[in-house]
Amino acid sequence: MIYLDFLDLHINRYLLAVGIFLFFQFFRVIFRKVILKIVQKTANKNDDAIFETVQKPIDVFFIIVGLKLAKEVLNLTDKFDRFLEHIIQSAFIIIIFWAFLEILSHLAANIHKIRNRFGDKISVSVANFIVKTIRLFLLIFAVIIVLQEWGYNVSGFLASLGLVGMAFALAAKDTAANLFGSLVIFIDKPFDIGDWIKTPEVEGTIETIGIRSTKVRTFAQALVTVPNATLANSAILNWSRMGKRRIKMNIGITYDTKVEVVQKIVSDIKDMLHNHPDIHQETIHIYFTNFGASSLDIFCYFFTKTTNWGEFMRVQEDTNFRIMKIVEQNGSSFAYPTQTIYLEKDKVE
Repeated sequence: MIYLDFLDLHINRYLLAVGIFLFFQFFRVIFRKVILKIVQKTANKNDDAIFETVQKPIDVFFIIVGLKLAKEVLNLTDKFDRFLEHIIQSAFIIIIFWAFLEILSHLAANIHKIRNRFGDKISVSVANFIVKTIRLFLLIFAVIIVLQEWGYNVSGFLASLGLVGMAFALAAKDTAANLFGSLVIFIDKPFDIGDWIKTPEVEGTIETIGIRSTKVRTFAQALVTVPNATLANSAILNWSRMGKRRIKMNIGITYDTKVEVVQKIVSDIKDMLHNHPDIHQETIHIYFTNFGASSLDIFCYFFTKTTNWGEFMRVQEDTNFRIMKIVEQNGSSFAYPTQTIYLEKDKVE
């Protein structure tokens, strides 16, 4: 029987190890075909893409498993066996993180699908930032585990990394604050792209939500870039999320209008609003409320169904025209500020 001093093994064990390794390579091919058929039969196409993404890590996994079991049947020297064991364990760790990184790469390549799941509420830059941040943490975690497998003490490295992180955070505190502000905006979702917002700093329409800042288009068509840290710490009034939009005004008619006419005007305005297709029917308040300085005041309080600024202005204009016609048709008119001055002549004795 042939004996190899270098590896301290017999040729029959060597042949058995080769057989085990080849068996796992054959099993790897069968496993791939069976799983592929199962995945292809499902209606969901995402599992097909994910399996295609992790196919290479799975192939390498079977190779490493075959090598590990083949090593077990060999009578290797302790030093060489420990060396191979470290390599195999490190390979297992790398394969696991490799599979996760491949999945993240697939998500990054199809970032538009991720955005569609959120209704395009996440900008491309924010979504890419999240994916890249997760990938970076996975790489750092994988390196730490591999170093621990080889017996290195990483606690000192982690402590130094923490000190470097603190120094970096102090040097770039504004940037860090904006990054955390973007995460707050992403989690709380106080506004979406296209929303009309008002803050103590700016009022306008959201155009883009980035990692560091958010761009707002004002009504004067100026583009304002607001740091996310500022937005995260500000009171944000989101006009676009109103379920309806309010119209509130007082109508003043002349004092020579008779009581019956005032009552008819109030009734006609109520009927007009209740039959208007663009007026929200839940809240309509029309009342004669006040004897003004130069007019009889009718209070009007109602809401439009639309919250869009342009549509709101159109509906408000239409209701104003209709109210004017109602006042004219009832023989009254709108009052305007007037003063009556009485001059008294001095009595001549």
